Amino acid sequence: MPTPLVDTHCHLNFHRYDHDRDAVLQRAHAAGVERIIIPAIDLPSCAETLQLAEAHTGIFAAVGIHPNSSRSFDSSSIARLRELAARDKVVAIGEIGLDYHWDNSPKTAQIRALEQQLQLAAELTLPVIIHNREASEDAIEILADWAAAAGSRLQGRLGVLHSFSASADIAARAIELGFYLGFTGPLTFKNARELRVVARETPLERLLVETDAPFLAPAPVRGKRNEPAWVGLINAKLAELHGMAPDQMARQTTRNAETLFALSQSGKAC
Repeated sequence: MPTPLVDTHCHLNFHRYDHDRDAVLQRAHAAGVERIIIPAIDLPSCAETLQLAEAHTGIFAAVGIHPNSSRSFDSSSIARLRELAARDKVVAIGEIGLDYHWDNSPKTAQIRALEQQLQLAAELTLPVIIHNREASEDAIEILADWAAAAGSRLQGRLGVLHSFSASADIAARAIELGFYLGFTGPLTFKNARELRVVARETPLERLLVETDAPFLAPAPVRGKRNEPAWVGLINAKLAELHGMAPDQMARQTTRNAETLFALSQSGKAC
């Protein structure tokens, strides 16, 4: 039996799984993926992630509004997120952050949504799942200010920079603040030399594995619809980079996920 793994970021609620979601979960369990965290991207998807989490023992939810969905963010959004976050299967506020690649929401709206959701996370003592695309400097400055003000409340459980793709400098600054780094399929790509350097230099106790499925399928299944069963390929690459056996890395990343998200160790099957 494979060493248990946690896929800490999988959009299992997306429609691309509607026709075979149960089979996807069966394959994940067969591959040793015993727990999955599903982050929301807007208020409707918050309800979807919670529905799945509450129907399966090994699935957990994060609630939040993605930067690309932040154009209409207002005080009522925070009120609704606060209400949803009170549910037992919610383990984080996310997916939140900044995305300057797409032009779906103005930067001012993104920053306002991020800052208010960070405040909510501190209020509720929940870690955050951070999306950062081409916005590293703004993101790390906002996170540094938040960590200085709220870090003591979260006691080492600030959050994760999900699907990390920024520079080694940003990685070092995030780790120094107390964040985890989540690695996805691109870590296995041939042209990802700089990312592999970052992953190799990340302390073992700050590593997480995630698929970001249905996106970013790892080699050798690159280009296919991603699924949580393949998170082991990312774990294996991390193990190789750190000179460890895959089962040793699996124990480490699982322990890290349990610590950050305060995951229950009861009821493991998805």
